[in-house]
Amino acid sequence: MDSNKKTIISQALEKGISYNQYVLLVKDLVAEKSTTGEEKTEALINYTLLNDRRLKRWNKTLKVSENQIERLSNHSKKITWLVLTESWCGDAAHVMPAINKVVELNDAIDLKVVLRDENIELMDAFLTNGNQSIPKLIMIDSESEEVLNSYGPRPSDATKLVDDYKKKHGKLTPEFKEDLQKWYNKDKGQNTVIDLLNLLDL
Repeated sequence: MDSNKKTIISQALEKGISYNQYVLLVKDLVAEKSTTGEEKTEALINYTLLNDRRLKRWNKTLKVSENQIERLSNHSKKITWLVLTESWCGDAAHVMPAINKVVELNDAIDLKVVLRDENIELMDAFLTNGNQSIPKLIMIDSESEEVLNSYGPRPSDATKLVDDYKKKHGKLTPEFKEDLQKWYNKDKGQNTVIDLLNLLDL
């Protein structure tokens, strides 16, 4: 990894906040009728309000199976998951609680959250198909600070749904986005948890 990228990651890690701090930030923004990010449009403010509810729901209800907990116990390498997100992001509201749930179950994994619009250089180093898609998880070896892998913006099954729809229709419609939210509600974070265990090679 080149030294410039290492510096960008190191600076992001220094200002990264915990998941609980991120949840509180979203809650405070709702109280202020605001949002993270450069744009403060009414639509994005409304998405932040919606996502505050989603975060609360998944933080309470998201489950990890006994088998998955056992698999997680086999991971001992100290790593950091640095996640780029924004409070208005519909995918992040479903994916972030699953990331945090896995982190809570393994002391070797440290989670840091940063905002995309405040870390554009970092975002541009981890694009998805040329896009600044979030949430984006960067997996870093905590000791060597080398990037091991990255993940996001969506769980694997949702990614396939999106890719298939784009191939057929050219772009995502409001109707499809609604269907995607229904998919997340039905999946209950399970696809993300499975993907994260695969990311850890468990």
